[in-house]
Amino acid sequence: MTLIQELRWRGMIQDIMPGTEELFEKEQVSGYIGFDPTSDSLHIGSLVPILLLMHLQRAGHKPFALVGGATGMVGDPSGKSEERNLLSEETLQFNLAGVQKQLSHFLNFDPSLKNAAEMVNNYDWFKDFSFLNFIRDVGKHITVNYMMAKDSVKKRIEGDTGMSFTEFTYQLVQGYDFYWLYKNKNCKVQMGGSDQWGNITTGTELIRRKLSGEAFAFTCPLITKADGGKFGKTEKGNVWLDPAKTSPYQFYQFWLNASDEDAKKWIKIFTLLPIDTIETLLKEHEVAPQQRILQKRLAAELTILVHSEEDLQFALRATEILFGNATTEVLQSFNEAQLLQVMEGVPTATVALSQIQEGYDLVSLLADTQIFPSKGEAKKMWQGGGLGINKEKITTEFTTVTTQHLLQGKYLLVQKGKKNYYLVIAS
Repeated sequence: MTLIQELRWRGMIQDIMPGTEELFEKEQVSGYIGFDPTSDSLHIGSLVPILLLMHLQRAGHKPFALVGGATGMVGDPSGKSEERNLLSEETLQFNLAGVQKQLSHFLNFDPSLKNAAEMVNNYDWFKDFSFLNFIRDVGKHITVNYMMAKDSVKKRIEGDTGMSFTEFTYQLVQGYDFYWLYKNKNCKVQMGGSDQWGNITTGTELIRRKLSGEAFAFTCPLITKADGGKFGKTEKGNVWLDPAKTSPYQFYQFWLNASDEDAKKWIKIFTLLPIDTIETLLKEHEVAPQQRILQKRLAAELTILVHSEEDLQFALRATEILFGNATTEVLQSFNEAQLLQVMEGVPTATVALSQIQEGYDLVSLLADTQIFPSKGEAKKMWQGGGLGINKEKITTEFTTVTTQHLLQGKYLLVQKGKKNYYLVIAS
């Protein structure tokens, strides 16, 4: 199976220019994708373009990752209903460093390889490009009629907010990126999300008109969720690739909670598993969907790809704490940072450490922290055997909380019934 055939099978191609598939079969091809440095971290919406570059390199071709130091100063109107705030140069440089570091995690930049990945920053070729030279050398080759015909432009101009000249020029700037890479790096293919098709084809047109060259392109579909929700978003916002912004445990949980319909699509798009392995997983899932085979494998593969095997093992143990039958020993094995990762989103209550040191009557603690509305209700569940402390079911013999029960010297995990957890913090 060829590269393009595999990408089609995985559902990773939407638009493709004629001749692109034949080009990949004829020679080693250099292709690129642009990454927008609006933050110091990429999020999971960037995983599809990252994986496209990984597939490219694995097939023997040469990937270029372009970070938009220049285009980040302009702002891409594609898919946007209004103009975004422009970033300062200092913020942009900080973001670029973060994005470059992340990309190096996924691609092989070893210069001894014939198809070593390369990182390029379009600020390098735009910083000394004067406005007059730009409109003379680039602007004259693309008509306003051509630019106005792009969907990304039409939607904004017809909308309420309109479009600034800054954003209107974006497709010329991105088009010049492709021209520069074609001319200086023999880069013949640009890839991106389907919302970039207009910008990408402007680049191929500029190459044709300025160099009489032939360039190619394909795009991948924008990822959607079966329930209509926005992909890559949770109640807390974006799911980031940076573990400091989205913990490996929360990252694992995002994929684990995928619906069956989404998991069937995402296992093809977001993993590098061989086709026969994926087809086997799909069959196993159809037989026993309640076992969530696809979701578990998807979450495991993505956590290892983006983070590490060690992070996956932690995520598995952490999942057992809230959703499985983990023991007190597992809970005690976590350091404070790991414990707080797992407890993110769990309701918290604070008590005075001095009260714990003196010995805190359990029923009083449960009522004082409002885990129960009254001592009477707390006592009823306690006597009925419906309480757990630090993942251990307690009996009526457990009457007092002391410092020996505290995790990391300050935390107590209270379980009320089967699924309700509360983290008590002694300070």
